Amino acid sequence: MKVIICGAGQVGWQIARHLSGERNDVTVVDNNPNLVRRATDTLDVQGIAGFASYPDVLDQAGARDADMVIAATHSDEVNMVTCQVAHSVFSVPKKIARLRSQSYLNALYSDLYRREHMPIDVVISPEREVADAALRRLAHPAAFDTESFLDGKAQLMGILLDDDCPVVNTPLRQLSDLFSTLRAIVVGVRRGGRLFAPESGDQLFPDDEVYVFSHTEDSDRALEIFGKEVTKTNRAVIVGGGNVGLAVARALEGRTDRVRVKVIERSRDVAERAADSLERTIVLNGDGLNMELLEEANIERADAILAVTDDDKTNILACVRAKAAGAKLAICLVNDPTLTSLMVPLDIDAYINPRSTTVSSILRHIRHGRVRNVYSIGDAEAEVIEAQVLSTSPISGQLLRDIDFPEGVLIGAVMKQGEVLRPTGRMRIEEGDVIAIFSMAADVPEVERLLQVSIDYF
Repeated sequence: MKVIICGAGQVGWQIARHLSGERNDVTVVDNNPNLVRRATDTLDVQGIAGFASYPDVLDQAGARDADMVIAATHSDEVNMVTCQVAHSVFSVPKKIARLRSQSYLNALYSDLYRREHMPIDVVISPEREVADAALRRLAHPAAFDTESFLDGKAQLMGILLDDDCPVVNTPLRQLSDLFSTLRAIVVGVRRGGRLFAPESGDQLFPDDEVYVFSHTEDSDRALEIFGKEVTKTNRAVIVGGGNVGLAVARALEGRTDRVRVKVIERSRDVAERAADSLERTIVLNGDGLNMELLEEANIERADAILAVTDDDKTNILACVRAKAAGAKLAICLVNDPTLTSLMVPLDIDAYINPRSTTVSSILRHIRHGRVRNVYSIGDAEAEVIEAQVLSTSPISGQLLRDIDFPEGVLIGAVMKQGEVLRPTGRMRIEEGDVIAIFSMAADVPEVERLLQVSIDYF
């Protein structure tokens, strides 16, 4: 597949890393020559320095025979024009654009992106993706990472094992015997900074970060088995009243189980807009690092603090102060991936990386086969791919134990006729089944081959 990635920032570089590692023909375009040079020096990609929306630059990047253009620059307007040029001048089959402005994302104006107007096939909103991720973290406070799969009937949960975890030093196959009715399986373990797909004889140890794929109805039980207390968020404080914080507050207001929310926003104009948009939420204007303001927000009684400003350091320090003041849970928005190693030492319970959420959204529309969802884990170390099995897929009609999966691949769950099942070796994969697959990054091409059909669904 020939792909042009416009924008060589964090998101563009990460997508280029994914695709070039899978032997796609990738060209990166950015008006910053240093970013282009970084991409070409570290990845197997071609690079063009120039403005992505210029027809001659896209032509130089190979748009005449490109299969896809991914517009992920920092400018919404550049991304939109790039897709328009790719369509009108070069007839590129698929165009993906990252858009941030909420005005462009208003459902009232969705006709704007029809082929005869502004021909964008897929619109990705980082703010919406981050807000959804924050809500998932709040729904499972004991997990440091969460993602929904299989029509919301299954959950991927990242769980940090403590010293008093009741299942440490227990082989995974024994867990299956002890909890035979539990519809959950450990698909990934990070130990000493290295992520791997465990085998049935592997044991779990304190400080392991385990990724558990669970039926949604069994997720609370799974958390308890891994030593986590299941709690409910009744009171939340949100630091940052911009697009992300506002979206989370609106969603919490709309819940049937009432959650008391207070928003702290430094900018008076942004705070006033947030107050006008919310009905029951109290909006406080001031610095989220100010202890007096945190006390005014009753931080000591908060079940969770969610720090989602556009400044990583502010988010981290706000979480640290809130936890010291008595907040039970701290969730932090972190743009810089090098800062994530500070989360555990600073007692921050969970973090959200906008780059990872955006990359996952884009990958969902790139993968071959009938892919329904993709979630990128960690620093692009692994992916969870949800895909429908078609009659032409190599795995259709086979028993799970007979499929030659790579060592870095595990099946998290299988959905048959709407029912989510825990995978067993005797289970037969059939046409129409939907499977959730954990795969180390190096094994993704082989997973795609196993899912491949006679026609590529770009």
